[in-house]
Amino acid sequence: MLTIIGNDGCLELSQERMISYVINPEVPQSYVASLYEFIYRKLILPQREEYAGISRTTSQTELSLTYTVVDSLGNRKLKIQATGDKPIDVSITPLIETVSKEEISKAREDIDIVVDLFEQQVRNNTLFFAWREGESIVPESTSGKQNKSLRRIFLETQIMLMVAFMAVGLILFYFIGPLVAIVLLAIQFVFVFYSNKIIARSADWHITESNPMIHLLEYPLPLDDADSIKKIPRDQLVNLKKEVYEKTIAEKGELEAKAAHEIFSKYGIECKPENFMTRKVDVYHLVKGIADKFGFPMPEVVVSNTLVPNAAASGPSPGRGVVLTTTGLFAQLEDNEIQSVLGHEFGHLKGHDPLWLYGLSAVQYLLWFYVIFALFPTSSVFLLFIYLWALATVTYFIAKFFEARADLISAIVIGQPQVLADALEKIGFQRLLYERMPSFRVQEWLSLDPHPPIYFRIDRLRKLGVVTKISHPLIQSAREVAAGFVHSFS
Repeated sequence: MLTIIGNDGCLELSQERMISYVINPEVPQSYVASLYEFIYRKLILPQREEYAGISRTTSQTELSLTYTVVDSLGNRKLKIQATGDKPIDVSITPLIETVSKEEISKAREDIDIVVDLFEQQVRNNTLFFAWREGESIVPESTSGKQNKSLRRIFLETQIMLMVAFMAVGLILFYFIGPLVAIVLLAIQFVFVFYSNKIIARSADWHITESNPMIHLLEYPLPLDDADSIKKIPRDQLVNLKKEVYEKTIAEKGELEAKAAHEIFSKYGIECKPENFMTRKVDVYHLVKGIADKFGFPMPEVVVSNTLVPNAAASGPSPGRGVVLTTTGLFAQLEDNEIQSVLGHEFGHLKGHDPLWLYGLSAVQYLLWFYVIFALFPTSSVFLLFIYLWALATVTYFIAKFFEARADLISAIVIGQPQVLADALEKIGFQRLLYERMPSFRVQEWLSLDPHPPIYFRIDRLRKLGVVTKISHPLIQSAREVAAGFVHSFS
């Protein structure tokens, strides 16, 4: 969504300089006027005392919004201006010398989050279809239910799998004895070693060089009827999807808005041809390009047909790797953003993260079982759960080092830390909104999530600049994660 067009892409500026960037909203052009109105209603009106000099135009020939950020005394600090339809030109101009980089960053983030919220509102009422040529019609998943499936256990660093084994092992150790720990570690290693095969079997589509494309079609339903998408029976949507495929991709190899419009109308869905959004993604060569940059053999590539944007890499080594993406990721990100996200996933493969985390968790596992548990035995079920909580918290915090390193490796190899930051902001804008509350930030650091808080990852990437080489990415990442955690208390 954001592309820096300044000279250095940084937030360092003087009073004479301004930040200029463009927003390319993932909505039809006819929705952009509504986006301006949304920014005004959701950003400016609820915090009216923080802004002055508000001017807006939403005519058929001109779209613009201008406002000034003021302090508690009414002194003007920043002037923000947005103009145009697609893309939207945004400028942030400091009006006094004492404006900090954090204040400029917050003003930019305010706009970004509101635009992301609008895009999400549109997506929630959008008919979305994805196809792979020659494959069976797979209905889209629109909820996060797939996150509860076994597939999630094996994604990325397999940290959930490790913690699950630790919890089961500690409970069984409590009742049965010490041999159970060794047996469970052996079983866990088998799961980690063959995680690439398990992931591949769970996906909807396997991508190959001879059949590399995923086709996407989106049609946003009217914004003033938020429940319109729920009124269309699911079996009708499946039949519509099948017919669109047969009349366009199967016959002509391309999606055509005109043909889609005719089929939608046949099914009683009123629509405008200009609001159809189509896209064809060459998934195979996107992944191949990243594999070549890393000097890795081409991994197995699989796609899950869900609107939840996600990507993951699994496997004990680059030679036994699998890369999974979702169709929601293609719908929400541009190609360069997808490449940077894939760079993060390849960073896990480059670092052999699943095996390293397995080794670290095994050492930690055995330490708890045979040393701590032996020195401080407990007959209390409550204390047993304290053991489990402490074990999981420490394990997940260590996992944050590896996630931060994967960000750093993507920045080094792909060379686009700003683009990765933009992609993370798009995917994680809702968490970013909550993380503005200091108490929530601390909670995020201590949560059972292997990823550091999204605000930390974005801020770290945007401060990187040009990165060519870092001697010890894991050590640097561990230091920065620890510093970020400590800073969250201030």
